[in-house]
Amino acid sequence: MEQRISLITLGVSDLARSKAFYEHLGWRGQEVEETVFFQAGGLALVLWSRDKLAADAGVPNPDTGGFGGMALAQNVRSRAEVDELMATADKAGAEVTQPARETSYGGYAGYFADPDGHVWEIAWNPGFTLGPDGSLTLPDFGTTT
Repeated sequence: MEQRISLITLGVSDLARSKAFYEHLGWRGQEVEETVFFQAGGLALVLWSRDKLAADAGVPNPDTGGFGGMALAQNVRSRAEVDELMATADKAGAEVTQPARETSYGGYAGYFADPDGHVWEIAWNPGFTLGPDGSLTLPDFGTTT
């Protein structure tokens, strides 16, 4: 696994309130399908419904206290690389919380939790460009905020 992070997704209870908060900090993002994407240097910060993020990661409902409301993500170059990294994490002692599968956005992704319970997503997204150094550049979603 390369030593990098592609996206940081924060599970939020009120998307509009969270979006406004980051905009007040000077961040400018794009909202697509009830998700807000901010380019943050070589990575992206994403705001998404806490309930939806918990379900996508295969972890307990946030009301049960089992989910911290955040998932770290690394985007990779292929479905095969998703499978390889998920297997590597499993062998290293991670808990696979959501096996790799096809996604709603046309990609392929799985989730695991590290020994401290921090959730990681390993994803291949055909719409996100990765540079030679693994840096992620968000596409122009055709929206403005």
